[in-house]
Amino acid sequence: MIPTLPNIFPRIHADAEPTPPAAGVGASRVVETVKSVVRVQEPEIKRWRRTFDANAKTVVDGERYLDRDQFVNAIAPSGDLTRIGRAQFAILFRVADGAKRGRVSWDDFTVFQTLLKRPDADYYMAFQYFDVDGSGTITFDEFKNVFTANVGPHAIPFDFDCDWVKLYLGKKNGTHVLGYNEFTQLMKGLQGERLRQAFKYLDDNQDGFIRPDQFKRIILEIAGHKLSDAVIERLPTLTTLTPGGRISYSEVIAFHNVVREMDMVERVLRESTAKSKDGRIDQTDFLNHASSSARYSLFTPMEASIIFHFAGRGVGGQRLALIDFAQLLDPRWRAPGETEETPMAAAVGTTMASVLSDVAHSAYNFVQGGFAGAFGATIVYPIDLGEMQNQRSTVVGQLLYKNSMDCVRKVFHNEGFLGFYRGLGPQLIGVAPEKAIKLTVNDLVRGRAMDPETGRISLMWELIAGGTAGGCQVVFTNPLEIVKIRLQIQGEAAKAEGAVAKGAAHIVRQLGLVGLYKGATACLLRDIPFSAIYFPAYAHLKKDLFQEGYHGKRLSFMETLTAAAIAGMPAAYLTTPADVVKTRLQVEARKGQTHYKGLTDAFTKIYREEGFRALFKGGPARVLRSSPQFGFTLVAYEYLHKYPWKDQPREVETALTSGPEEISKTRARNALKILLDVHGDFGRRASSS
Repeated sequence: MIPTLPNIFPRIHADAEPTPPAAGVGASRVVETVKSVVRVQEPEIKRWRRTFDANAKTVVDGERYLDRDQFVNAIAPSGDLTRIGRAQFAILFRVADGAKRGRVSWDDFTVFQTLLKRPDADYYMAFQYFDVDGSGTITFDEFKNVFTANVGPHAIPFDFDCDWVKLYLGKKNGTHVLGYNEFTQLMKGLQGERLRQAFKYLDDNQDGFIRPDQFKRIILEIAGHKLSDAVIERLPTLTTLTPGGRISYSEVIAFHNVVREMDMVERVLRESTAKSKDGRIDQTDFLNHASSSARYSLFTPMEASIIFHFAGRGVGGQRLALIDFAQLLDPRWRAPGETEETPMAAAVGTTMASVLSDVAHSAYNFVQGGFAGAFGATIVYPIDLGEMQNQRSTVVGQLLYKNSMDCVRKVFHNEGFLGFYRGLGPQLIGVAPEKAIKLTVNDLVRGRAMDPETGRISLMWELIAGGTAGGCQVVFTNPLEIVKIRLQIQGEAAKAEGAVAKGAAHIVRQLGLVGLYKGATACLLRDIPFSAIYFPAYAHLKKDLFQEGYHGKRLSFMETLTAAAIAGMPAAYLTTPADVVKTRLQVEARKGQTHYKGLTDAFTKIYREEGFRALFKGGPARVLRSSPQFGFTLVAYEYLHKYPWKDQPREVETALTSGPEEISKTRARNALKILLDVHGDFGRRASSS
């Protein structure tokens, strides 16, 4: 008999004598009791309610309930049943259905979900499952009967009359019973005792060695649910670590310790590969980092050898990337592209899919880059008018604008608010292909140069990727900017001279194809270094300053915007001289203004007539424009780019990288950990009966 719902809660205080609740205490009172012990946020209650309502199809006396299958649907992580069967989740149904009605009410479900939030939920659920009579203690008979009913007749025998069991429960017919705290210690050591007994049982000659198939049988029973199919298939290869073709007890214990401490293994692997220059580590790097991370040694050389043996597919002495360890860290791991097709069909299908994916991916990047660029340009377009880069010395020394603020004031006075957006149309028409090709080319070159296993790219290739992207964009940038600048300048001039401003089409016809690329050399001189500075700075700010990817961290909106904006500051200011020269070359000089013959002539005359500071004229305004523009552009691109493709290399996704939502979905699976450590098939037979 499983303990009734109200009797669950006196046992929250470990080893306390069970205190039955007062008469009339219902499930609602129990819910409040649990909520006072484990803090539950209101949004979680609402999420549980949505889950319950979506699955509760059983109606009794007008009230909705979950039957066993509906309960499993509500709590089992979807698509995550590779190593844990649905029948095993039904173990938790027996715990949640404390009243033994064969159904779970909303109050029952709330209590159950609240209990899953306990830090010791795995031990707590196991204690409830073994405490058949609901007494708050576990006897020898309860322990033996529940154990035997769940492991099956074909499991390696376990001797309940051994000294280890007697140490916890006394003699076979003794009176010693286990409270909650004592039970947790028994369960923690149970797997080690089962391992010892199993090895002794299979070691017929008592020579301290077993065959590879016997080793595989032991591991499948004790820890099979924690390993991927790839590791399970290669379990017998452990014999290659030492000569003789057999496996010693030391190796079995070492392998078991690796599996038991897999979370710590993962932490050491993630941290050591992150600190490595090339994103790869060898066995020595692993041991060095492990020893520096704790007061005492975490892993022995034999355990490290086992980790690298299975990650390196039996080839020793390799430097491995984090992705190589995925098959060992994640029991759901599947080889990339693994299918049921024949090798030839799979190869053809993979090639076709790869080509189509590349084409679709590039098209997707191009479109999203255009949207992102238009978004960023619209937000900061008015700032562009105040850059003051076209201010020239005239014959009489007169200037249209004294400074940026004077420019803003006069534009608003003469043209109104819409004057700040004069020329925006051509800007948006041109900015889509400009930003699209810039972002797409940078991603393309980075993707080709990036190590597919580590996700690392050398600084040289980062600079080449950014510079190439900047060079390619000039095809669209130069015509766009020359039209934009002339529209902006003629707006003020038209007001001052009483003339009618000409449209973009008139300017394009006036310039012609060759004229549209006037100043292109200066444009290249600006855009290549700008992108070569910007993209590497952005990538390193995200990774090094905001720790993107560290333990699965994903940057927030503000972190992404900040990284993008900061990266734009040095890129914008350091390329200001080239932008000043480009602007002067692209604007049609009026009577009395200095004429420039070309790039060198413009640099020389600006320096001679206006001084060195003139080359950085409008630099602060350029930073104020470019920094937020690229900030908003990159944020928009990042968010648009998350679906349906990702540009990151393959990631190792485990419990350590799960966000809050993923963690809440896996609490039920985690609550089964202790029971599954008893036997990988625990609950399959009992739940189906």
